[in-house]
Amino acid sequence: MLKRLKRLFIYTEPEHKSEEFRFPEDPSESSKWGQFAGYEKKSRDEEKNNTNNDEEQAVSNIINTIKKSSQSFDYKEYQANQTNVYNKLSSILKTSQESSSYGENQSEKNDKNNKQENSDNYKSEPEDENSSIRILRPKRIEELVKNKNINKDSKIKRADEDGREHKNSVNIENNKKETENIRTIDITSDFKICESNEDNKDAKNSKNNKEDSNTGEKKNGGDAKNETDKNKKGIKLKYVSKSLDENIGFLESFYNIPVNKDLIIKKFNIAKRIPACLVYVDGMIDKLIVTQFALPQLMDEHAFRHYDFECDCPLDYIEKNVLTIHQMCRMNSYEEINPQIVSGLAVLFIDGCDECLVMESRGFERRGIAPPATETVINGPQEGFTETLRTNITQVRRIVKSENLITEFEFISKKNNFLCAIMYMEGIANPRIVEEVKRRVKNLDVDYISGSGMLEQLIEDKPYMIFPQIVSTERPDRAASFLMEGKVIIICEGTPFALAMPIVFFDLFHTSEESNLRWQYATFLRIIRLMGLLLATFLPGMYTALILFHQEMIPTSLLSSIVATRVNVPFPTLVEILLMEFSFELIREGGIRVPGVTGNTLGIIGALILGQAAVEAGLVSPILIIIVAVSGLGSFSIPNYSLSLAIRIIRISFIIFGQIAGFFGISVAFTILCAFALSMKSFGVPFFSPVAPATRSNADKVVRAPYYEHVWRPDWLNTQDERRMGDKARGWKPDIGGAQR
Repeated sequence: MLKRLKRLFIYTEPEHKSEEFRFPEDPSESSKWGQFAGYEKKSRDEEKNNTNNDEEQAVSNIINTIKKSSQSFDYKEYQANQTNVYNKLSSILKTSQESSSYGENQSEKNDKNNKQENSDNYKSEPEDENSSIRILRPKRIEELVKNKNINKDSKIKRADEDGREHKNSVNIENNKKETENIRTIDITSDFKICESNEDNKDAKNSKNNKEDSNTGEKKNGGDAKNETDKNKKGIKLKYVSKSLDENIGFLESFYNIPVNKDLIIKKFNIAKRIPACLVYVDGMIDKLIVTQFALPQLMDEHAFRHYDFECDCPLDYIEKNVLTIHQMCRMNSYEEINPQIVSGLAVLFIDGCDECLVMESRGFERRGIAPPATETVINGPQEGFTETLRTNITQVRRIVKSENLITEFEFISKKNNFLCAIMYMEGIANPRIVEEVKRRVKNLDVDYISGSGMLEQLIEDKPYMIFPQIVSTERPDRAASFLMEGKVIIICEGTPFALAMPIVFFDLFHTSEESNLRWQYATFLRIIRLMGLLLATFLPGMYTALILFHQEMIPTSLLSSIVATRVNVPFPTLVEILLMEFSFELIREGGIRVPGVTGNTLGIIGALILGQAAVEAGLVSPILIIIVAVSGLGSFSIPNYSLSLAIRIIRISFIIFGQIAGFFGISVAFTILCAFALSMKSFGVPFFSPVAPATRSNADKVVRAPYYEHVWRPDWLNTQDERRMGDKARGWKPDIGGAQR
């Protein structure tokens, strides 16, 4: 047994070198990776080399004899010799069983062709009574006749044809192969040999391929960029064709018309002369734009009174003199056109034009601007984002009125053409952060994205981390403040939330209301939130550790009351506290899902009734109800919803570690949590900046300084413009002027 194990781990040289493992030189040799694969392959290679050497030796002999005979070259004598060789060749082929299908008619044709043409090339050897003539029979005699018309200066060819054993030819050992390299030799001045693989089947396939390629390369209306082919659905186009019928056929096949009833293709004549069509999705456009500002102007002859109809394409004239729609652009690639059509834009195709005109015509129903539901404030704007992308961008631009605010659009998913806008401040935002955000968004390969939540999970650094690495906001004023700090904003179509990146841990505690409050009030609210975070995280776990492991740390009076209330409780401490935690989470989730005011009422009343009933039934102790309620209120004080969910999960893990090892277990859990959190990065920025790593003092961490002291932007962003305001932001001296003289 030990010897067998030794063979697995210790290499020993084989007794025979032929049994050594040899890495295949050619990847197409064999798929077998056995121990003796090299030995088997070696024998096959030797046989193959022997057959190849015999064939090459025979061909070289033919070349040498032809070279010797060509030294005293006479054209008349050469023609007579070629005629004799051809007659012998045809007689041998007639006697062969394999060539019997060609018959006597074929040889007569060959004789006629031989008389008409002077330069012929055949495989033969010089006549010798003692030696037999070595002739390698081609696959068909038609191929031999076709290759007769060769000039004196033509190149020598070598064709791959079927090698079959002939009675007067040299025996070839490798009869298993179907084709062999047979070299046809022509006498030229320089005696060059060229190889060409010409088989009858290959020739037919090449002709068919050429015919297909010639038909496929026909240009639609002279457009060289267009690539068309026919399939089961119809025409496939990559670019707009000059033929209107081909464009309509492609759109009908691409959008499954007439099965699909949403796409409308309105055919008409521009100025009653030029065929055209207007393509749009029903219900996605404003019909007044199409019926009042597009079709009437295009069909009016008076609008084209100054147009020269001999021109190829009227797009320039239409764009500058006819249509009054405020936003138009030209496109020629269907990869760009199709997302515009399904997004609610109207597209104009004109016969004879290899471009189309995309017109802004969106007019679908949308929700109006309403107060934000998740980020309510008392002192501040009461407007929130909507599900319309253009409306959300406008709300941000209304606050940040700057020419440096850049908005870039990007389609993300393949199937639903999900559109998002990347916004940043040119001259403030770090270019490396901007490029990193663009890189992650552009390299997504997904079919469907429903909103900003899915996009957040696809572009964050560490998906398995419990803390959020991108902050989402429903308020335009907060998004504007992120932009002015140097962050990047992503606004998605169909969702009322904007994503801001990169972020740090302290951004999750800040609210937009703090900028409108005095610095003392804002600092007080931040301290309250921080205390709520600590209570929600550690209080249930510390209670479990004190009850089970550290009773000596509890005052005697409090310990006696706790013991008295737990006399009738039948469950251990861990089961008791987990039961109440899950009950409280059920009440909170039910209150959120129940619509209207009933949800809030259900949460409050349900918690009171359930807690009171549990105490009276003796299932839990009254002190535990207080512990769970305080920890729940602490989680409510966290302004970020994602961070609140993370704290609720961490709280349960601390309870389990406290049950296992008391305060020591909680310390271990906290150390593990800090190790993971400190290793996190948001687009290259450490998650706990500016504390770890420590950077220049920032006046907006936990304690908020007066607003005029916020001179510098966050240094961990490495912005291009680090100053937020001047050294003397107020610019006026206090205690001067006013009512005093």
